[in-house]
Amino acid sequence: MKFAHFSHVWAKPGMTPHERYLQLWRELALCDALGFDYSFCVEHHFRPDESWMSSPSLYAVGAGAHTKRMRVGPMGYIVPLYHPLRLAEEIAIVDQMLGGRLELGLVPGISPDYFKPFGVDYNFRKSPTLEFVDYIRAAFGEQQPFSFHGENHRTEAAELAVRPLQKPHPPLWMMSRDPQTLAFCAKNGVNPGYFLVYPRADAAPRYRVFLDAWAKAGWPNKPKIAYCTIIYVDENDDRALEVALKRAARAYEGFLPKPKPGETFEDRVREHARKFIGRGEPGASEIMANLFDPDYLMKHDLVFIGSPETVAAKIRKTAEAGVYNVCMGEFNFSDLPEADLMRSIRLFGEKVIPALRDYEPF
Repeated sequence: MKFAHFSHVWAKPGMTPHERYLQLWRELALCDALGFDYSFCVEHHFRPDESWMSSPSLYAVGAGAHTKRMRVGPMGYIVPLYHPLRLAEEIAIVDQMLGGRLELGLVPGISPDYFKPFGVDYNFRKSPTLEFVDYIRAAFGEQQPFSFHGENHRTEAAELAVRPLQKPHPPLWMMSRDPQTLAFCAKNGVNPGYFLVYPRADAAPRYRVFLDAWAKAGWPNKPKIAYCTIIYVDENDDRALEVALKRAARAYEGFLPKPKPGETFEDRVREHARKFIGRGEPGASEIMANLFDPDYLMKHDLVFIGSPETVAAKIRKTAEAGVYNVCMGEFNFSDLPEADLMRSIRLFGEKVIPALRDYEPF
């Protein structure tokens, strides 16, 4: 198995953005020293109460400056919000600055609110994202200047001043549960993954189809399939639950709309749950409706909280059932104190990773 530190870079009470970034670098330096394989971030916009990370490139370069071995990158760039040539240039420079440690996540974007201020059509986001895979292969190829004439992207006779250190390009990722996108990933050698809001029981059949398609495509190595959730490790189960369970149930408060005057957290949660009734994916709708219920999270093993032995057992059990071999942990959530955060990361690195390093779920 592989192990990743994942961060929304949530806004933290009592912290300025500068202080929050300094804390982030302390997290990543510790993860690097403990043998984590990756660090990933989101790209979110326009919610000062939620995520403070709208520039994955700056995250990657900052992370690289504070680590020596760990591979870092976005999960991922919201491709439709960029001019493709500008994004290709940036990716190449970041990979060179990182000494070839960039992992390249690409996503179409999930929130319409990110698109409106940029003047970009939210309904036209998937096709440009998928086509960008072909675009960067042309942009980073040996033929320079390069041209590209696609349905979404067009570039004529551009010569990149810098190309990536990794050839032909950094490893590609695309978080998705969509069967068509997974088929595209298998065909193009793109590593996929999914988040806790999609049931593992629903994901597993789709990812087994993906694995068959990957093998038929003739790729020499196994794909990496990521699963991301909240993780907290402490000396024993009781202490871990006392410190982290209620906070885990508030971890994704940023998914809720901004509060209206006089609106309580409970009011916002009820309104959030109503939105998912009758959706086409009943399993995912149920999780989203119960995302702030600590008992539901524990009953369904949607967050991994406990002693090192308990957390390792949860990962082993769910990795096989959910068909994933990269455990992406969001370790810093809600108002978790830094002392608890760093103890959790240390225990995960010292005890959980060694217990699972040789485990192969598929």
